[in-house]
Amino acid sequence: MDSNDSDGGGASLQTRIPQLPSFSRAFEPLMRNESTEISQSSTHHNSFFTPSYLRGSHFMQKLEEAHKEKQTQQEAQGRFRGGSLSRPASVGTNKMPAFHRGLSLDIIERAPPTDDDPFAPHLPTKWDNNDKHGSLEVLADGLEVRYAASRTSREQDHETCSIRSDHPMPWQAGIYYFEVTVLSRRRDETSVCIGFSTKNVPLIRPPGWEPESWGFHGDDGDLYSGANVGRSYEGQGFGPGDTIGCGINFRTREAFFTKNGQEFKTAFRDIKGEALYPSVGMKKAGEQIRVNFGQSRFIFDIDGRVKREQAKIKAEINKSSVARLTHPPMGETDLIQQLVLQFLQHDGYVETARAFAEEIHAERQSLQIDQTPVPDIDIKDDEDAHHRQRIRRAILEGDIEKAVKYTQVYYPNVLKENHDVYFRLRCRAFIELVRKSTELGNSHGSKRNGHQLDDMPSRMDIDENGFSDRMEEDGVDSDIDLDKKIIEYGKSLQEDFKNDSRPETVKTLKEVFSLVAYANPLEIQAVAALLDRKGRVTVAEELNSAILSSLGKSSRSALENLYGQTSVLLDYLREEGGPGALVTIQSVVDEIPKSQPF
Repeated sequence: MDSNDSDGGGASLQTRIPQLPSFSRAFEPLMRNESTEISQSSTHHNSFFTPSYLRGSHFMQKLEEAHKEKQTQQEAQGRFRGGSLSRPASVGTNKMPAFHRGLSLDIIERAPPTDDDPFAPHLPTKWDNNDKHGSLEVLADGLEVRYAASRTSREQDHETCSIRSDHPMPWQAGIYYFEVTVLSRRRDETSVCIGFSTKNVPLIRPPGWEPESWGFHGDDGDLYSGANVGRSYEGQGFGPGDTIGCGINFRTREAFFTKNGQEFKTAFRDIKGEALYPSVGMKKAGEQIRVNFGQSRFIFDIDGRVKREQAKIKAEINKSSVARLTHPPMGETDLIQQLVLQFLQHDGYVETARAFAEEIHAERQSLQIDQTPVPDIDIKDDEDAHHRQRIRRAILEGDIEKAVKYTQVYYPNVLKENHDVYFRLRCRAFIELVRKSTELGNSHGSKRNGHQLDDMPSRMDIDENGFSDRMEEDGVDSDIDLDKKIIEYGKSLQEDFKNDSRPETVKTLKEVFSLVAYANPLEIQAVAALLDRKGRVTVAEELNSAILSSLGKSSRSALENLYGQTSVLLDYLREEGGPGALVTIQSVVDEIPKSQPF
């Protein structure tokens, strides 16, 4: 298909094939960036890790987002404290304004989420040194526990020292699993017991002896659940050198154990309790264990078990019929084709929609046995679609001024009636100026001190409409000083919205103005995201939705509505570890054969 069709690809877009536009914000989560995934063995600050069986899950996506946000805020605070600002800034204090390029600004700081936040997602990471009983010693960065003190035989018979992990097992994960290795060198009978409990269970007794606790005991090989009388499990206990795994399926509310990589039958059913903590107990001097919460490879193939559980859920999904989604009913293939066609027309990709319709028609005709002509699929030319696509193209090229002019010509009331959309367009225009100035400086090898750039000799060519991305490529100097334009535009932006005291507006202005506090904001993690080209997509989608609403049309396509409704349904099915915890839309996309153009 011609890359120069009226869909508005511009120089930055590749030759088109009939597929969903990759720069649609609605489907951005489906365009996975493999470079951002965290591998099983990778770690970050604060020992962040991803258990292999949770990789790609909705829970880990949320956990990683929370970790990155916290890490970014901590790095920003550390940079400001050790940087060139006149004084360190702290949350809740009156900060001295920073000056750069003639603009006065305040650096935004937000308190990072704390580990005590009950709504923040967490994984168990170590044994909690503050949640243990007796003479247990926590070693090896919190992963090992040893019974240090000696006691009389009578004390050993009646008292066990137990410990819990720092965080509960997350039900949002659907399935949670950990392994404990008995390190004790003594070959006599072990007293180690492994299991889980709620927070209010006393730690003076082993897991399983108290209500709201469950345990597998190594000395007799029995299972215990809320009583000191056990029941036979697999007819074998465990001891030094053995690795015992413990897992919970929150969907079925069942627990299971493994020994040295071999899975045992279901141990407990109908498990109650919202916050369940991994727990171990021991009562003999010298006993020692080491836990693996997912920081390293498990002995048991928990990945395979999770995949089998996911396959069961997907099999149930595949049994569902799409016939009730439309009237009259459609087959699955016809429904998908209609959704894609409607999406392309809705977002203004008229030529792409027309080419896709021709391809569908040709395919249907070739499958017609009696050669009866198949009716054409009529794709009407839509002037509004062309206008919206011109506006979108300008934004995606970074030419916000041109997009604003087009909007004012084609839809003069949209920006007047959508104050927030206009505000975000103006902010994006400022960001594009800073971005171009930074990239131009980098290409010229400029040395900037991060405080005053008014005398910088670097200049760039700016067309009459503002700042096209094409200027980024040629780097030609002009008589217009880009840094002066940044100052003038920033002051204008500040003046135009000075009376908007809404917290979100104030915060956004401070965030975009903070860009000029750095010599090269592209290298500063705390603010680099503001300069990302993906921000253009967000603005383009918001403006497109506002235009559609002004025309009395839905601001979202049927495909976007279907995607959104599916996401909400999955969130509902994730409650309390339900089946939605083990399924993501991305996992379905990953199963599409790579030969298909998606």
